[in-house]
Amino acid sequence: MLRPDDPDAIRLLEARHHDPFAVLGRHGDAVRAFLPHTRNAWLEDETRPMRRVGNTDLFEYTGDLRGLPRHYRLVLEDGEGARRVRHEPWTFGSAIGEQDLWYFNAGKHTRAQEFLGANPRTLDGIAGTLFAVWAPNAERVSIVGDFNRWDGRCHPMRNLGASGVWELFVPGLHEGVYKFEIRNRATGALFLKADPYAKGSELRPATASVIVHSRHAWQDGDWMAARRQRDWRRAPLAIYELHPGSWRRRADGGFLDWGTLASELASYLEDLGFTHLELLPVSEHPLDESWGYQTTGYFAPTCRFGTPDGFRAFVDHCHRRGIGVILDWVPAHFPRDAHALANFDGTALYEYHDPRKAEHRDWGTLVFNYERNEVRSFLISNALYWLNEFHVDGLRVDAVASMLYLDFSRRGEDWVPNRYGGNHNLEAIDFLREMNDAVAREAPGCLTIAEESTDWAGVTAPTGQGGLGFSLKWNMGWMHDTLRYFAKDPVHRKHHQDWLTFSSLYAFNESFVLPLSHDEVVHLKRSLFGKMPGDEWQRFANLRLLYTWQWTFPGKKLLFMGGEFAQETEWNSNQALPWERMGHPGAAGVAALVGDLNRLHRDRPALHAGDCEPGGFEWLSGEDWQHSVLAWMRHGPGETVVAVLNFTPVVREGYRIGVPEAGRWTEILNSDCTRYGGSGVRNGPLESEPVPWQGRAHSIVLTLPPLGGVLLARTVTS
Repeated sequence: MLRPDDPDAIRLLEARHHDPFAVLGRHGDAVRAFLPHTRNAWLEDETRPMRRVGNTDLFEYTGDLRGLPRHYRLVLEDGEGARRVRHEPWTFGSAIGEQDLWYFNAGKHTRAQEFLGANPRTLDGIAGTLFAVWAPNAERVSIVGDFNRWDGRCHPMRNLGASGVWELFVPGLHEGVYKFEIRNRATGALFLKADPYAKGSELRPATASVIVHSRHAWQDGDWMAARRQRDWRRAPLAIYELHPGSWRRRADGGFLDWGTLASELASYLEDLGFTHLELLPVSEHPLDESWGYQTTGYFAPTCRFGTPDGFRAFVDHCHRRGIGVILDWVPAHFPRDAHALANFDGTALYEYHDPRKAEHRDWGTLVFNYERNEVRSFLISNALYWLNEFHVDGLRVDAVASMLYLDFSRRGEDWVPNRYGGNHNLEAIDFLREMNDAVAREAPGCLTIAEESTDWAGVTAPTGQGGLGFSLKWNMGWMHDTLRYFAKDPVHRKHHQDWLTFSSLYAFNESFVLPLSHDEVVHLKRSLFGKMPGDEWQRFANLRLLYTWQWTFPGKKLLFMGGEFAQETEWNSNQALPWERMGHPGAAGVAALVGDLNRLHRDRPALHAGDCEPGGFEWLSGEDWQHSVLAWMRHGPGETVVAVLNFTPVVREGYRIGVPEAGRWTEILNSDCTRYGGSGVRNGPLESEPVPWQGRAHSIVLTLPPLGGVLLARTVTS
């Protein structure tokens, strides 16, 4: 018979016991339960009353237990006389296998969310939820929520030894909000934490985790089958970057839900011809102004826009409309919010211990500890979770440079060299390679895209060749040089033409995306339209020329929302895009051009198949700086497209360029077309002449439109 002064009972009553199963449940001829908020209790039925142990909330039945089911029930009566019946957690053995724990602790688990977090399960025919959390420095961990009045004494968890994992199956619990209450082993301090593996979360400012059941029936089988075989290096890839909270809003200013976004956005992107959309982070985050980049719920799609199944339906709808979905993913850092990962079990668990490695000086956030195997299992599982569970087609990995360098944004002695005395974060490099290998192995056809802003060699090279293994890398050098050039008054551009041509020297060192992203249209940088020089007509013409340059230069394409209609103001994440701008003829013309560029990019292999291969690009003239004219060829299977761009507002007549083949050459796009808002300087069909030029046996003479680009293709006659 249990006594209230028994050491195990005292530890349980003080919520310090690491193994509640040693006290609670069936032990010999006794059954024990800890039942706060309970006046009377019976074992299985009212013929077996349980006695209260002293003045505590411990109850015990001692007597004949023959015929008692393994998973017996208790009848509980509260202080107001209301009764309910429940199964007890203490009758269930561990539901987590040793192999899962081994792989998790070894940093090799790729689906850790299937046993960690809150997972609906049916054990021995009884439905409930299996909870598990990694907290190796805890003395005690409990599940708390509305179901137990947020009382940490009610559902203490089983400790699974050296794994550092705590586990409890709660029968009969199918929905609701919850957190983990963690007592640190060394200090006794209590921490109330959201679940790192939670599949859902409350709407901010509330921070509890939510038990989630998925009932979505996928209908994108054709897309998924094709995805597994797709080689995106040689496929058309034009990405529309989107912040879902400010693309459009409801009439009352609130967020659109996933269903509304899906129907409106898919139709819009179909009309514009984009192949993919890229969402700024949609993992749960507490602060709207962070745009999602300060993630607290890595496995939880933010509830700002609906449920996790709502997000599944959003991706499903996009796929059935032929549009891929890419997510921004943030494995470089996380915020210090007290309810989330920081100091999770009273120690630096997910972050580095040393502040010279743990703190991001620029952002006030914490850096993941890539040395810890369990942190690598967490992040790699998370990457694959979005790709496989939500059918997302790729991850754009944020802030890769900050992961690669120990001295990123640090000065003097404010950083710790690696074991060789260098500034490379060796364990972060290993993690990125492991993550990319896992994606290639377990989510074939999916993309990983690095936002990496330095000259690190081999970002997109295979890991077996010493690379990081990314599919693509943002070409930040191209972006900075391009925008710097376009900001110049055309009269001065001839002195800076190398800002454009330089990028061709390294265009194939990596597999690149050419990004005109959200980062370039905020924080007083002005919108893309706002960066353009000249009067209004010239600004529209310059923007059309910028997009013609982007869509015809080697590399996949990315444009942030609003850029397609020449948004005049900077992006404001707190309100919808200024859609009234589409009523301006110049803005509508820019949108029409973007649509035509996307369709050409998709339908003309010369404009996409060689994006990542040197044979896909060849200069005709990169040195005519006096006229600020560039001409080049894009080669693809069975065809060549010639691009000629005039970066001044001067019409250039009689301009000769070499062509690779004799015959008739026809304009397939002219950014100065009146349909786009241009002046209408066009070229009819052009017959080549046997006049050697620019190293070619044949050439043509054309008229270059002001601040315009011309694309030409050879007319094939039957």
